[in-house]
Amino acid sequence: MLLDRIKKTGDIKKVPESQYKELASEIREFLINNLSITGGHLASNLGTVELTMALHLALNLPKDKIVWDVGHQCYTHKILTGRKDKFDKLRQFGGISGFPKRSESDCDSFDTGHSSTSISAGLGMVKARDLEGKDYTVVSVIGDGSLSGGLAYEALNNAAKLETNFIIILNDNDMSISESVGGMSKYLNNVRTAEGYLNLKADVYNQIKDSQPKVVDGIRRVKNSFKQFFVPGMVFENLGITYLGPVDGHDTKALVRAIKEAKRVKKAVMIHVHTNKGKGFEPAEKHPARFHGTEPFLIENGIPRNPRTTANWQDIFSTCMCKLGDRNPKVVAITAAMADGTGLKRFRNMYPDRFFDAGIAEEHAVTFAAGLAISGIRPIFAVYSSFLQRAYDQILEDVCLQNLPVVFAIDRAGLVGSDGETHQGIFDISYLSSMPNMHIMAPKNKWELSDMLKFAVTVDGPVAIRYPRGHAYTGLEKYRAEVQMGKAEPIYEEKDILLFAFGSMVETGESVRNILIDKGYNCSLTNARFAKPIDKDYLKEAVKNHKLIVTMEENVAIGGFGEMVRNYIDELRTDTEVLSIAIDDQFVTHGSVPELKKMLGIDADSIAEKVIGRYKRL
Repeated sequence: MLLDRIKKTGDIKKVPESQYKELASEIREFLINNLSITGGHLASNLGTVELTMALHLALNLPKDKIVWDVGHQCYTHKILTGRKDKFDKLRQFGGISGFPKRSESDCDSFDTGHSSTSISAGLGMVKARDLEGKDYTVVSVIGDGSLSGGLAYEALNNAAKLETNFIIILNDNDMSISESVGGMSKYLNNVRTAEGYLNLKADVYNQIKDSQPKVVDGIRRVKNSFKQFFVPGMVFENLGITYLGPVDGHDTKALVRAIKEAKRVKKAVMIHVHTNKGKGFEPAEKHPARFHGTEPFLIENGIPRNPRTTANWQDIFSTCMCKLGDRNPKVVAITAAMADGTGLKRFRNMYPDRFFDAGIAEEHAVTFAAGLAISGIRPIFAVYSSFLQRAYDQILEDVCLQNLPVVFAIDRAGLVGSDGETHQGIFDISYLSSMPNMHIMAPKNKWELSDMLKFAVTVDGPVAIRYPRGHAYTGLEKYRAEVQMGKAEPIYEEKDILLFAFGSMVETGESVRNILIDKGYNCSLTNARFAKPIDKDYLKEAVKNHKLIVTMEENVAIGGFGEMVRNYIDELRTDTEVLSIAIDDQFVTHGSVPELKKMLGIDADSIAEKVIGRYKRL
């Protein structure tokens, strides 16, 4: 096999042009076979095989730099840089990441995981290159979906001022930007990147730019007017960025040629590439969203190897949203390009006029929600925890400052597992709790999520409800006290030790309590429900018969739920001590959630050991 010959960076250059298609086919087969076992981002990687091959053929890595936007499409890049034999541990604890990691390879030039960042990062690298007098090439690869993020346009605006080479590749897998105009487009692209043309253009510009600025402006106006008729991508041309394309994203030779042409342009240049998401695997081509981030699947039909038998949190949220939509015509739903992932697909189908997809633009989505709320509507913004942090300023200034009734349904809160550092939702309690007027809740089980959503739309102010990824907990079903602002829910009331657990940690707390009871300790368990405001009345009573209060949360310790409880207990000037169970000051790697909890010391066994150790010292 050709793929067996590629053991390190640069080996692809030994492959004859006549065998490019064969190599691409082998890479796709490798990806399908491996991801069917490990899971991962399949559709996006199948769509960028030839593009990645072309980059490795046209560039000299690691000297040249590739910045992958989001980064989940980097699997072929990892294969071509000597990591093929590590794919059996892809996204698993101790294995390679599903995203670019500088710690893995010097060919990974920038750690990515969130959208719309690649142009900004690439531009910084270009400026650093020029400041140091170096001559490497910088390429930022960005998808058409990522261009819905405002950061990308801020970077494009800045890149337009360049008078040095910077290549931006627009990976368009929906043909949403423009369509090819055939031979004229190819002809103009060839003319505009020919060496003689570029040299003549530079010579003329340098001679007259200072002495005849009006002539320069006149030439530019005439040239741009002419190009309006013939050149696609004029939105980029008008920004001052040279546009090349569209190019067939599955024609390796054409892509190599376009990249080499772009390297000659002494300014920012965009290559517009058309690709088919999921190419080479029929189930992924038909259902690219389902194979964006897939669990292990059967190759013959794409069906999951281990189909879910219980509802997950997103299923529960989906059902609750549809019921809320039916009961309250003022309830609307907002997503940032994640309708399927957050569970809003059914709401969209039932109430299309009350569903809004803001694109990959969380900042816009939040302020858009503020505009709806201030006009009497009840917006619910469903968003992944790690993506909501991109909109910190908008939450603070546009929602909390005006005390507007926006509900933030924070999906994937806490540890999410295999996507690693950039996706762990372990910071939202800390940054949201610092905002005046914000209320923060978390359900212990699926029924409480429903109750909290119903309650949230009655609150005259911002509310955040955080819930994890994965199966929805169904235990403790008989405990369903009415949700009241800032009130905790006692579950098991004893003495000595109080497990004061927030959200997903109530399930863990029940296991911890069982361990402690078996070892002869008295132990209460309370569902905190609110991280802000905490239930001070309950805590004031709890310190009377508990020597140790153990706060439990799936969030970093700094600024978290435990810190708020500790501060209040200190105010009471009591002998009761507080043990905070939270995540230390760190970014958390990829792995299964149980593995990560054990590593972090927030699994049931580890917590029980810590509690016993602290209690014995009292």
